[in-house]
Amino acid sequence: MSFYYLSSLLNALTATFIGFFVYFNNRRSKTNQLFVLFCMGVALWAYPYCFWPGAQDKATALLSFQLLHIGAIFLPIFYLHFVLVWLDLYQEKKRVLKLGYLAGLILSAFVFTPLFIKDMVPKFSFRYWAEPGILYHFFLFIFFSYAIYSVYLLIKALPKADETKRNQIKYVLIGTIVGYLGGATNYPLWYNIPIPPIGNWTATIYVGIVAYAIIKHHLMDVRIVLTEFFVGLIALLLLIETVTAETVSAGLYRAGLFVVFCIFGYLLIKSVLNEIKLREKLEIANNAKSEFVSIASHQLRTPLTAVKGYISLMIEGTYGKLPPELQKPLQNVYESNEKLINLVNDLLDLSRLEAGKIELSPTLTSLEKIVSSIVDDLKINADKKRLYLKLIKPRKPLPEIMIDQPKVRQVVLNIVDNAIKYTKDGGITIKLKKTDSREQIIISDTGIGLAQDEIKNLFQMFSRGAAGAKLHTGGSGVGLHVAKKFIEMHQGRIWVESEGKNKGSTFYIELPIKPK
Repeated sequence: MSFYYLSSLLNALTATFIGFFVYFNNRRSKTNQLFVLFCMGVALWAYPYCFWPGAQDKATALLSFQLLHIGAIFLPIFYLHFVLVWLDLYQEKKRVLKLGYLAGLILSAFVFTPLFIKDMVPKFSFRYWAEPGILYHFFLFIFFSYAIYSVYLLIKALPKADETKRNQIKYVLIGTIVGYLGGATNYPLWYNIPIPPIGNWTATIYVGIVAYAIIKHHLMDVRIVLTEFFVGLIALLLLIETVTAETVSAGLYRAGLFVVFCIFGYLLIKSVLNEIKLREKLEIANNAKSEFVSIASHQLRTPLTAVKGYISLMIEGTYGKLPPELQKPLQNVYESNEKLINLVNDLLDLSRLEAGKIELSPTLTSLEKIVSSIVDDLKINADKKRLYLKLIKPRKPLPEIMIDQPKVRQVVLNIVDNAIKYTKDGGITIKLKKTDSREQIIISDTGIGLAQDEIKNLFQMFSRGAAGAKLHTGGSGVGLHVAKKFIEMHQGRIWVESEGKNKGSTFYIELPIKPK
């Protein structure tokens, strides 16, 4: 029984330590706060679990089983709460969550009655094991329903998440599946299936992987702390199991496992240290690159603006009437200079974003007005290519929302301008739409379209579609990356869909409706 005591103690201490570690890493983060709540659910289940294996009488065994189920009841509900906030789905799914909390409170009120646990009886190799009451089956239904629903939401969020979020979701999914599958071994004995709860220790992995996913890309040195913590605790657990072995053969077998684990644990810690050092070097190089880009962009913008001004005056005839043969070349120079200015501005935005120097200045704004002004500004470009550019407004005006107007305008302008550049025939349609607590701008074109592999990388830095690069060689691949960052700063989403080459593309910009 020492295995169950030590593994549950490991779960309890890990949940407590990591929960508060993540919390103090960023106290103001709602995600971190709810992760602590989830960890407390694990701890509330694990601490009473420690008293069950060594219980010498039925009353102690019963009380420990009753207490551990308080944590077990709320664990999947706390976890769903964390997932909803982390994926920004709380407003849409809060009714499901409230129903879970209500069911949890009702079940908790009956935990200490025979309706939940009838009796404690000897079962297989255990001195005391619980016999389920009628409400226990309802608890299992709630437990696995909310666990599976959380996994469903995580899987559903994967395709539209950015690269960082996608990696984090993958970690969380792995931890969730491992944790719940291991924890599920606590239940077969209730139904006379001879599978002991050997997987309960996976709650430690569960909590650890989810914690790493939260702080990934934000505090890399925590990896070595967590790795050493897990390796040390598991090694201690194996050592105690070796010392307390009942036979020599069992002791030798466990000693072998202990030695093998120590070797692999050492290699794991060493690899994590090497990765951290490599990332630190890359971060130094990346900071130097960002500083260079920022300085170079600042130095370039002033002379380019001056060139633009002088060429504009020459075209307008301020310095005398231009010969006809110079008008077209000067117009080409003006347009090329304008492209350079746009590139410099994109690079400046990029360097400021990477340095964390760009902040939002939200005001109550109408998306309809922003999009209408963009259509008016770009209509002349569409007309030159004999393309239609139309805005379809909703029947009922959309409510005003709190956004940084210049940044959102820059995003929409960039996408519509690209749609015009990459469309030869047909045109561009812009729709405005409200869905629950969000507003959408949908920009569809009849242009060159995108292959699936291009869609995956389109919003990455310096990435461009292959066909787009051939059709419009002056692009840099920076604008869409900056656009994505701006929308994410608003806690919104941006993505693109396309049926393939020459079948057009549809960009979606989704922004939350926030109170003043």
